[in-house]
Amino acid sequence: MNTLMNYTAENLWIIQQKGFDPSLQGKSEAIMTLGNGYMGSRSTEEEDYIGMRRDTFVAGTFNQFDENEVTELPNMPDLWNMNFKFNGRRLSLLQGMVSDYQKSLNLQNGELTRSFIWEIEELKLRFHYRRFISKTRLHFLASELTLENLTEMPVQVEAFSGINGQMTNSGSQHFTEGVKGYIENRYLQMMPQTSQSKIDFVLTVDHRLSENLEDLTKRAIMDRRAIYDQIKFVLKAGSSIQLEKRANVYTSIDKDLEDHSINFMRTNAIEEMKATADKSFDELLAESGDAWQQIWQKHPIKIQSNNFRDQLAIRFAQYHLHSTVPAHDERMNIGAKALSGEGYKGHAFWDTEVFMLPYFTFAHPEIAKSLVTYRYLGLEGAHKKAKSNNFEGAQFPWEAAWPTDGEVTPLLGAVDVVTGLAMKIWSGLIEQHITSDIAFAVKNYIDVTGDVEFARDKAYELLIDTAKFWSSRLEWSADKNLYEIRDVIGPDEYKEHINNNAYTNYTAAWNIRYVINLIEELKTSDTESYGKLDAKFNLSSLTRDLQEKLPLIFLPEPTVDGIIPQDDSYLTKKIIDLSPYMGEENIGRIHENYNTEQVNQIQVTKQADVLLLMLLFEGLFDKKLKLKNFDYYEPKTTHDSSLSLSTHAILSADLGKLEQSYDFFKRACDIDMGDYMRSSDDGIHAASLGGIWQMTIFGYGGVRMVDGKLRIEPHLPAEWSMLDFGFDYQGESLSVSVNHDGFTVQKKNNGTSVSFSYLDKIYTLVDELKFSF
Repeated sequence: MNTLMNYTAENLWIIQQKGFDPSLQGKSEAIMTLGNGYMGSRSTEEEDYIGMRRDTFVAGTFNQFDENEVTELPNMPDLWNMNFKFNGRRLSLLQGMVSDYQKSLNLQNGELTRSFIWEIEELKLRFHYRRFISKTRLHFLASELTLENLTEMPVQVEAFSGINGQMTNSGSQHFTEGVKGYIENRYLQMMPQTSQSKIDFVLTVDHRLSENLEDLTKRAIMDRRAIYDQIKFVLKAGSSIQLEKRANVYTSIDKDLEDHSINFMRTNAIEEMKATADKSFDELLAESGDAWQQIWQKHPIKIQSNNFRDQLAIRFAQYHLHSTVPAHDERMNIGAKALSGEGYKGHAFWDTEVFMLPYFTFAHPEIAKSLVTYRYLGLEGAHKKAKSNNFEGAQFPWEAAWPTDGEVTPLLGAVDVVTGLAMKIWSGLIEQHITSDIAFAVKNYIDVTGDVEFARDKAYELLIDTAKFWSSRLEWSADKNLYEIRDVIGPDEYKEHINNNAYTNYTAAWNIRYVINLIEELKTSDTESYGKLDAKFNLSSLTRDLQEKLPLIFLPEPTVDGIIPQDDSYLTKKIIDLSPYMGEENIGRIHENYNTEQVNQIQVTKQADVLLLMLLFEGLFDKKLKLKNFDYYEPKTTHDSSLSLSTHAILSADLGKLEQSYDFFKRACDIDMGDYMRSSDDGIHAASLGGIWQMTIFGYGGVRMVDGKLRIEPHLPAEWSMLDFGFDYQGESLSVSVNHDGFTVQKKNNGTSVSFSYLDKIYTLVDELKFSF
């Protein structure tokens, strides 16, 4: 049976797969992941197949399986399993004949459906599955099967459905078995505990069946790390039944619980089941759908394009950002694979601040506030990391889990093709630009939202602490008579142990410069905040230190050809033909021919580095310089990181290369949505999805913060005839409509006026402004 993604212009809310191939399960499992931010679950088949990854994660429940492994989100017991026998034959799409197979995710309401007809010998049955994780009730999930007998004879049905605790993270078992129970002769319960972090889980399942089933029997079966309902009945000829499975999940770190004892959580879980007993599956789904509608109705994005998939892509991106963001708890962040797979162990990277946070900052500032608060709560861990490296201040971890944990990057990774040994992962040790990335993101949040309370209570402290780190990180070079930042990895992770990475040096200098100005401003305009921070940092002494060092920080200057060196040695490295390593099908293939040390000696860039610097700090560089550097570095960039294409798309749009920009846009959208069926096996690429929003709003909508001020300069690709979108800015709600003749900016409420720039001129928006191109 051919398996392929199927998108249609008739419904721009549906992600669909047609056909089933057991060797290609990972694609739909990941890109159709269900979630509500509290938990996320891959959309596996209900029946079991070799190669499937039944992954369900609860945000923040990190556990360390072994002292030689790093902490990760544990794959909790599975609640979706539903296995059948019909007249003694086990349901398997690998046997018999399967027709009309389709599996779909409705982005509009978060409902997954799967349907097919299965024929084997005398049997012919139609299956229609539905499931959702509630966006309204954080702990609740449900599935429903409509089973139809298409034969003229009765069928003996035997179902096994319950809680399967035999799940692992690729072999690492993070849970004790815990107590199991069959409550009130109806509710299945399992209470496992994580082995190291000692987080208690309470999992509850309730099955509901159609009435008047013939010869119905039901009994509970307890197995090792599992508890099931065995349900038997006769399905009459030509008849259909519904089997519904409801479940909920609670943990001992849930903020919405007043009591975290096992007994309370068990009782609370049963009470929720009873409280929803009078509501049908459709009513509960509609309730969840209403919560999704609130998201879609705030700043809807409308694209008129020659390619209908562009509209679908932005909805796909927004869906996954909202299905994974832990808006309910500021102690948690977004993992690089969201909640859609084990990849990167659920850890948060700079991906959040640089690629995903901007969406929430502009569109859902209340969620953005939770995400930046997570980094404030991580100061303890950042202090631990700085101290362990003999630095001062806050050095944020490259990979973060629970905010106070500090660094959780694994030490060893993939195999070295030359030595055959596992390669050391240096990112956790020397990829340090994440500290200024976080500072930049926090500052940007304040600029966009005007959240003075957060600034005074948390942000100023974080910003000063990061500048203090950079001051201690600088190394004096007697040869240059300047401060350097040596032995680092920049955004281009193909270059390890390099000196004076342009992105790192420029962003560190920005961090220090900004804090010098901030301290001076607080000293005169906010003496209360200044006093609190002075008691913690000795601001006068810190300011002197920062002021002395700032003008002496080495910032790579353009060569005579106008190229900013990515680092001290990049431009001296050899140039090779990179064409065999370009394109989606060749991601990472360079490591099949070269090991890390050899790649380090080639002018090849994994992802945007200098070009990202020019995008984020565009006020520092003129257009001519950007163009020269784009033309130099882009052909040397393999885009082996999913973070890369959005930067190139936005920057090329700024430079008037709209045809090339749109090509980057399409390639970025295809990372997860494309036809390549193995692209998302380990999980979706969350940062790339944030990049889809940025390409749309920053790139083609032209919205940008430049030196702390709002700028709007749209430019549509030729394939688009219209773009409508909105965003929040300093408490006001703005909407923008763009076509090839011009654009209109409107302010939706009657608050204060808003100023923004367009083509270097400042405009004041009271209600509406129109511009012609």
